[in-house]
Amino acid sequence: MGSDFENRLSDKASRIEEVLKAFLPKESGYARTVIEAMNYSLMAGGKRLRPMMMLEAYKLFAGENASEDVIRPFMAAMEMIHTYSLVHDDLPAMDNDEYRRGRKTTHAVYGAGMATLAGDGLLNLAYETAVLGAIKGKELSLFDGETSNRYMAALKVLTEKAGIYGMVGGQCADICAENATDIADDEMKDTLHYIDENKTGALIESSLMIGAILGGATSAQVSQIEKAGSNVGIAFQIQDDILDITSTAEVLGKPIGSDEKNGKSTYVSLYGMDNAVSKVKELSDEAMNILEELGFKGSFLDQLFNYLIYRQK
Repeated sequence: MGSDFENRLSDKASRIEEVLKAFLPKESGYARTVIEAMNYSLMAGGKRLRPMMMLEAYKLFAGENASEDVIRPFMAAMEMIHTYSLVHDDLPAMDNDEYRRGRKTTHAVYGAGMATLAGDGLLNLAYETAVLGAIKGKELSLFDGETSNRYMAALKVLTEKAGIYGMVGGQCADICAENATDIADDEMKDTLHYIDENKTGALIESSLMIGAILGGATSAQVSQIEKAGSNVGIAFQIQDDILDITSTAEVLGKPIGSDEKNGKSTYVSLYGMDNAVSKVKELSDEAMNILEELGFKGSFLDQLFNYLIYRQK
């Protein structure tokens, strides 16, 4: 990727940072410590890729000059959900990682108990943010009947993809599969596909779907963008498995080799490095073809997909 794309990526991430700041809870009262932990987690940096994908999908369907007021609460909510999942993923009872994005994880600073509460708080704040955004939108007459229905459809996608039929279900399967030596390779491959599609892919799918729904996409177009998101999510996770072996902690900003340490099967361990690299390309090509079918070839979202899948950190 050239410097022009990287500059645009940085600029868009900075704009999303400002969106997130507008939804931060005030650090005061008896809940001050957990709110501090929530804000520490949410503002820990990162590329803000999920809300970015949501906004880009929205703009492609609604038009480049469409008001962002409709989508901003969902953008913030998505990053809150993603962040809560990272906070819980880093806990001693889960991956037990002390660094993420180059700095101490939430439990390493605030303790495991407060980090657990911070994750819970972020998930609840995400739903509060999305729902209150809809209420405020109606008060400001931003939503006509159709858009209001679209908002509720988007909220349904947000909750389902983040829950037991999405990310949480994938996390559950991931935990159950750890050190499971009695599972045959074929069964483990099916399990791994489910984990990758849900634990990682679900939020990418929902980010794109919500952007499309609120942008005015048809149900067929929403299904297409969901499939593209699924491919990107799985490829993203396979690339993560590859980098866990080939990269360094300094480049990634987090410990490497954690999958092997925690006894986790990955696409690399089950299929081998060469097949993993080939699968990333196959999934990438399919996702790009879907964007081309939708008329979005060459868009920033098209470039973002490529960046996500072939990233080196």
